[in-house]
Amino acid sequence: MALIGLVRVSTDKQNTQRQHDALDPICLKVFEEKISGKLSTDDRPALLNALSYIRDGDLLTVQEVDRLGRNLLEGLIVLNNLFQRGIGVKVLEGIAAGEHTERSLILDLALALAEDRRRDITRKTKNGLEAARARGRIGGRRPVVDDDKRAAILARRRRGESIRTIAADVKVSIGVVHKTLAEALAETQPNE
Repeated sequence: MALIGLVRVSTDKQNTQRQHDALDPICLKVFEEKISGKLSTDDRPALLNALSYIRDGDLLTVQEVDRLGRNLLEGLIVLNNLFQRGIGVKVLEGIAAGEHTERSLILDLALALAEDRRRDITRKTKNGLEAARARGRIGGRRPVVDDDKRAAILARRRRGESIRTIAADVKVSIGVVHKTLAEALAETQPNE
């Protein structure tokens, strides 16, 4: 019996070290993915790789059950597929901590709670953004083009410089140059 680990976080900006610290010392191999747990199994390449690597009698090991997914249905599908193949699941922390070789109420409950937490996070984020907008704050990235860069982009383009050259010299992306030029053009067009 081998322990095969699965590490998952939702975005590239999140750190996986805590999960690796728990799984690396005990697992034969650890698969990592930085992708939403609400996606279907078919849209999660690292999970698919782990499922094809794992053998009968092995245990798919996760730090917490929500690493399998934050969608109740998809989590249950993963568990059912594993259990039908004779593969168990080892959960290191949380209410479902322990080794499982068949579905249980505690596993189902842990997955349902994970989905509920995801919904709660989404709701709170939406409410926070709406509250900020009501106070006049707008979310999103700060613009990379200030007035000086905008003037430089427009002047260089009027002189006939290529978009690629402008982008390199002003130190912005080609897309930013395109967007700046499009916005300037829209400002000069009469409203219809």
